[in-house]
Amino acid sequence: MEFLKKNWSNILFFGFLALLIFPQTRMPIQVFVQRLISFSPSEKAEEEREILQDYNWNLQKINSEEINFSQSEGKVIIVNFWATWCPPCVAEMPSFQKLYDAYGDKVDFYFVTSEKPEKIISFMAKNGYSLPIFLQSYEAPKQLQSQALPTTYVISKTGEIVVDEEGAADWNSKKMRALLEQLLSK
Repeated sequence: MEFLKKNWSNILFFGFLALLIFPQTRMPIQVFVQRLISFSPSEKAEEEREILQDYNWNLQKINSEEINFSQSEGKVIIVNFWATWCPPCVAEMPSFQKLYDAYGDKVDFYFVTSEKPEKIISFMAKNGYSLPIFLQSYEAPKQLQSQALPTTYVISKTGEIVVDEEGAADWNSKKMRALLEQLLSK
């Protein structure tokens, strides 16, 4: 009993580390921590914004229908690159679902992944998500390429890349909703 009293913090620490070793417990812990530290994404300063030059990008919907990204030219667009195995990606999905529920009819959303359709369909059903998923079979336009997951871009009607965010964020924040309202009103 004396041993436990003296070493309880060490026992808890090593117990927590043990939980991080196993994938079944590691992913939920990482997702929880990512949600705790997620803040509203940052808008780029106007002088730092790039204009998307190329909208020609073929994508495949999860149901195999081919589309071209150019169908969204002149609209407010959100593009998110993600994967089911990525804890920060999974962490931000609930906030994206809420944002999509509120703006899905006003903003074009693209949730782009390279994973197998079966895995994506299972993930979406398990979590009750109805986000528009696209499979990337061709390289994204140069200005929408990133090596990090998740990466999200918010693009104005004029093609300005207003947000270029790597890592998990709270996409359903008041700040993000205000930005979308501003972009939609222009």
